[in-house]
Amino acid sequence: MAQPTQFDLHLGDCVAGMKKLPDESIDIVVTSPPYNLGISYQSYNDKLSSDDYLSWSLEWAGEVKRLLKPDGSFFLNVGAAPANPWMPHELALTLRDLFTLQNTIHWIKSITVEQKDGEPVSVGHFKPINSKRFINDCHEFVFHFTKTGKVPLDRIAVGVPYADKSNIARWGHTDGRDKRCRGTNWYVPYKTIVSRNKERPHPATFPVELATKCILLHGSEPDKTTMMDPFLGIGHAASAAGVAGLAKFIGFEIDEGYLAEARERLEQS
Repeated sequence: MAQPTQFDLHLGDCVAGMKKLPDESIDIVVTSPPYNLGISYQSYNDKLSSDDYLSWSLEWAGEVKRLLKPDGSFFLNVGAAPANPWMPHELALTLRDLFTLQNTIHWIKSITVEQKDGEPVSVGHFKPINSKRFINDCHEFVFHFTKTGKVPLDRIAVGVPYADKSNIARWGHTDGRDKRCRGTNWYVPYKTIVSRNKERPHPATFPVELATKCILLHGSEPDKTTMMDPFLGIGHAASAAGVAGLAKFIGFEIDEGYLAEARERLEQS
């Protein structure tokens, strides 16, 4: 029987905390830092100047690079605001001197598709906006960074069944499996909640399922894998590490209240 995940959670600044860890000791980093969009966190100023935000991002990402193993994966979730659409791209470009951008995944939170009868159907959730200039933002980015751009992945671990089953026999690369690559568009809706304060007491969390898919895509042996999240929040990435059965998870959180919530959720699960 596999051993339960060892959770090593720390209260404090992630840069200072990461400096205490040994070089090339982390297999996977899955994180979602503040987006610098003026979100109301309890213990962090999310209204830095663009230059200060990018400079700070280089600082913490530099530690991620030092800690990441040569064949490790760094999954960075970041979103934008309609009035500041350049931010995710500016951040990705800022980090190109540290990492290779191996894949860009689009986290689809809500989507509308046309049915066979021509009627549209919408699924998922998004935060509606009241604007004459902008349309509702229904997706965020997950940038997959590596040190070389050559890290092998397990695409089938997050694959989907073929809609046309005849493709299984006609296409040699299937090896007879009813699974194909999911591609770069991942539909992962938020869980419907009744009370934000009770069920999601954090202004910017991402689903456990999204983090779990990142872990599965990386595809390393769970019982030998160490994962880290420098911006733990209320612990969704930690929960994903437990779901995936990883050996160890290391997390940093600057806010005492969020960290307490993360620990309580892990104990309950």
